[in-house]
Amino acid sequence: MKTILLPTDFSDNSLNAIDYAMKMFKNQTCNFYIMNVQRVGSYISDDLMMANPTGVVYDTVVEAAKVSVDKLIAKLVKTYKNEKHEFFSLVDYDNFTDAINQAVINNDVNLIIMGTKGASGLSKKLFGSNTVKVLQHCEVPVLVIPDEYEFTGLQDVAFTTSFQSLYNMQELRLLDEIIAKNSSKLSVLHVVLENSDPKELFRDVDFFNEHFEDVSYKMIETNVQDIFDAIQGYITNNNIKLIAMINKKHSFLETVFVEHQAETFAFNINIPLLVLPKRE
Repeated sequence: MKTILLPTDFSDNSLNAIDYAMKMFKNQTCNFYIMNVQRVGSYISDDLMMANPTGVVYDTVVEAAKVSVDKLIAKLVKTYKNEKHEFFSLVDYDNFTDAINQAVINNDVNLIIMGTKGASGLSKKLFGSNTVKVLQHCEVPVLVIPDEYEFTGLQDVAFTTSFQSLYNMQELRLLDEIIAKNSSKLSVLHVVLENSDPKELFRDVDFFNEHFEDVSYKMIETNVQDIFDAIQGYITNNNIKLIAMINKKHSFLETVFVEHQAETFAFNINIPLLVLPKRE
């Protein structure tokens, strides 16, 4: 049984991510925790603060959020009518990342699925700030769903790596499960960045050949500035439905997708991104 955390602020992109989760795990037995995180700063208004002491403000805000989450769960039960799925409501009044991490620990969560608007506007930030923080600090896999992206199967899946560390099946277990349950074809994209050691190029090829049946390899030679275009080109040309990465400190992922997330990149991740934590 999967235990999946679905954070929501009731925005369209968070609701779309929930819809994706319902369809992706349609045939699997799952416990879904629908979670809303509130912060007092979102509710500071003259009327509210003058009418209620701080403790009552807390109770008022949390109770209103609980009502909204319960309504959403009722709608999900009615819409999807899936006996394999059970829903639980969570509301917290805390820092977003701390609340997510606490929910993961308390409920033995296996996976977080959350929505993001992707690159948009003048800043073209790759992810919203909450998404970036979850990717940086959570110890379970995170599946990020772009705004308006619909689930249409997982026939082709890509794993992006710079092969700077050895992998093991514990950290790739979820990817393996997804591929097995969806009969997916796996493409391993080796990204060769500037100053890469060519000796490391195929160090893990034997590992992937041993553990994944339908796997192909593609070498992408690029630099940090052009990496998004290079990966996006492969995604588009090969109809990739999901791209997965390992999140390791000082790795390709953290350097490019997190530390540089505020840079101006002409790139928009328009497919789901699965970020798997590195097991040290």
